[in-house]
Amino acid sequence: MSYDPTSHLLLTPEDGDAPNRVVRLRELGIGDAPVPEFDDFARKLANVTGAPYAMVNFIDEDRQYFAGLYAPGADHAVELGTSGNQSSGVGRVMARDHGYCPHVVVRRKALVLEDVCDYPRFAGNPVVDEIGIRSYLGAPLIDRTGMALGTVCVVDQEPRPWGRQGLETIKTLAAELVDQIHRREHERS
Repeated sequence: MSYDPTSHLLLTPEDGDAPNRVVRLRELGIGDAPVPEFDDFARKLANVTGAPYAMVNFIDEDRQYFAGLYAPGADHAVELGTSGNQSSGVGRVMARDHGYCPHVVVRRKALVLEDVCDYPRFAGNPVVDEIGIRSYLGAPLIDRTGMALGTVCVVDQEPRPWGRQGLETIKTLAAELVDQIHRREHERS
């Protein structure tokens, strides 16, 4: 967990499920390598929502892993920056205290931030200054065991009026991806 010493706000929520999530992600064989179908799903997220960036994100105790990633101007998923140097942009790996997905996983609820600067708790997140993220829309991926595995999310560097329609869309897409994960699990067994 991380704190902002100037405001005494808990920036990244405690996540007691993280150890069990890691076990579940290993069982599913996801969360630590790119998955072409998840890159395709990220592209679909971007197309459906009109967002320039989209991710399928799995979260462990210390980091987030974008097993599906899509960025603007590409017909396929791309790396944004390099994984080894996070200050240059978003790669496939991001620290757990960066971004908003850890909040979605712990809360187990979708999160809509039309302009992150309107929310003091979220405006101080490193992704605002380091990457220029201004809006976020994400929903948890809750599997058949009840475990929140990660999220699907879209972000923009401009404020976005996601509204209730955006919220319903991201929740529907999250449920669709969970079904896809369950099919993958069934095929593996």
